[in-house]
Amino acid sequence: MTKKYDITPLDLKSMQVFKGLIHTSLQSEIVSDLRDVVREAPVFSPMTPYGKPMSVRMTSAGRFGWVSDRHGYRYSETHPDGAPWPLIPERILNIWDTVAPLARKPECCLVNFYGEDAKMGMHQDRDESDFEQPVVSISLGDEALFRVGNATRGGKTESIWLQSGDVVVMSGAARLLYHGIDRVKYGSSQLLPKSGRINLTMRVVT
Repeated sequence: MTKKYDITPLDLKSMQVFKGLIHTSLQSEIVSDLRDVVREAPVFSPMTPYGKPMSVRMTSAGRFGWVSDRHGYRYSETHPDGAPWPLIPERILNIWDTVAPLARKPECCLVNFYGEDAKMGMHQDRDESDFEQPVVSISLGDEALFRVGNATRGGKTESIWLQSGDVVVMSGAARLLYHGIDRVKYGSSQLLPKSGRINLTMRVVT
């Protein structure tokens, strides 16, 4: 991974975007780590509280995982199958330490898989208790169009294409900005054998 002082982040509505922070060989190693995570905590397609399935598939690592069903969006200490979540792999934790060295250690690493038609609507990350702690997002695989809005719905938005190895830090004024993924450029990366995008978001939950 490129050292923090070797790369200057882009500013996207106060979000820090570290382009190409994770080199190609480390990306492959992280994907291998994620295969171990998925063996312990299989990916699932969450249902929204409104009864509609989300287009992304997901799992988690850490003390908590993020789940959604007819009871609402929330963190849970167990996978939907009842098992505890696996530990967050060390290589992923090292990225947190590089871009957020003063923050508390993450308690959740949400793993989202985007297939060809998957997207993520504009939303805030506000299910956590301590908004002083950042959210760190890692992009792996196919490029995705990332859109950032404001602290309330509506208003002017800005967008950027995130590529494999990019890292986004949401902290300070950017911590509660609305954001989402409009589309994925399917087949734009060779990292995953069958294409697609993996997004990792690390959070402090408590």
